[in-house]
Amino acid sequence: MADLSIDFCGVKSPNPFWLASAPPSNTAYQVNKAFEYGWGGAVWKTIGTPVLNVSSRYGGLELGGQKLLAINNIELISDRPLDVNLREIAEVKRLWPDRAMVVSAMFESDPKVWADAVARIEDTGADAIELNYGCPHGMSERGMGSAVGQVPEYCTMITEWVTSAASIPVIVKLTPNITDIKAPARAAIDGYANALSLINTINSVVGVDLDSFQLRPNVGGKGGHGGYAGPAVKPIALSMLSEVMQLPETQRFQVPISGMGGIQTWRDAAEFLLLGASSLQVCTAVMHYGFRLIEELTDGLSNWLDDKGAASIQEVIGAAAPRYSPFNQLDLSYKVVARIDEAKCINCNLCFVACDEGAHQCIDLTANGAKIDPAAYSGVAKTQPVVREDDCVGCNLCSLVCPVDGCITMIEVPPERESVTWGEITQERPEVTLEWDKMERYREEKGIEIH
Repeated sequence: MADLSIDFCGVKSPNPFWLASAPPSNTAYQVNKAFEYGWGGAVWKTIGTPVLNVSSRYGGLELGGQKLLAINNIELISDRPLDVNLREIAEVKRLWPDRAMVVSAMFESDPKVWADAVARIEDTGADAIELNYGCPHGMSERGMGSAVGQVPEYCTMITEWVTSAASIPVIVKLTPNITDIKAPARAAIDGYANALSLINTINSVVGVDLDSFQLRPNVGGKGGHGGYAGPAVKPIALSMLSEVMQLPETQRFQVPISGMGGIQTWRDAAEFLLLGASSLQVCTAVMHYGFRLIEELTDGLSNWLDDKGAASIQEVIGAAAPRYSPFNQLDLSYKVVARIDEAKCINCNLCFVACDEGAHQCIDLTANGAKIDPAAYSGVAKTQPVVREDDCVGCNLCSLVCPVDGCITMIEVPPERESVTWGEITQERPEVTLEWDKMERYREEKGIEIH
């Protein structure tokens, strides 16, 4: 059985799965129960000056009958007294010395306040501190949360206050509500952060009731933006993880990253690990299914590692990261085409409609081996879609809409041109970049400022 234990910037745990800083890690009762189920660690729900929370707090995204494809929340940091949180953190760490205990914190921008908070957190025996620079609602209006994470200078300043006062590792949690995730990542590293975690929740309005016109969640007839999380955000999290992993600073200083954002299955977890995350945080899936989820996560991940012949989790961390590439380094000569297995085809014609109306018109409809007029195909008893491979651009859309597994596959074909990338083209043909130059000159002539 593969070894799932990790050492994340000096913080050890028996497996990489930690509760994220959120409602499931709000009390000693919850964290103790999670550890009994087998969770490797927990990031305590963000502590600071206690707040008043609203009611209601959550809104859900449902699609095709699937509940909580994403969740939107307007819950703030812990509303429990600071002394109570600190006492319970110490109790849990004493009971579970082998589990990772990380304390998420958010205080006002005052170095003395932070120094005092760090000392009190360290007195609990906690393994690390996570700085919450991501909360997109409520706290950001008070100059905390994403208001810090969106301003690199603030990020560096507060991080340095904490790292200069702390003797335990400091993790900076990044906000996704920013144009370029690399800027705050660099800023955190400049402030001597020992590690990064990402992503926090995404700014969102999850929906509007079409009868009452009230936003979800509804607080006395009003609503607003909240934090978006759950399976639907995983692609965004994986993208931002990859961007930060490519930073020269991340690589030079070997800054570990704790990944989160839509992890619900062991397959999700494996994807984060392959792209470079070395610990994993879970929230929405626990809110949906409970702490017992850890059994599926650890068993599935362990079995997958065994299938890959990996003796430990360390052997797969970052294995796919080198495959992440800027667009201008992708090979323009590489080509795939779609092929339809007629024996598996159920003749639903979804591939034809998608290609004809939403893509590149590379699929014909045939009946008895002869091409038919698309406008008249609804009157034909049985039609068979056929790919014109010479015209197929390999966009994948037909294979994505096909409801039958393995019916449409993308097959690599011999290249039609020599291997070349856009990066190479722009070096050899400077005129390709002239369009941008023209836009710049137009902006200057018209006095248009870009902020």
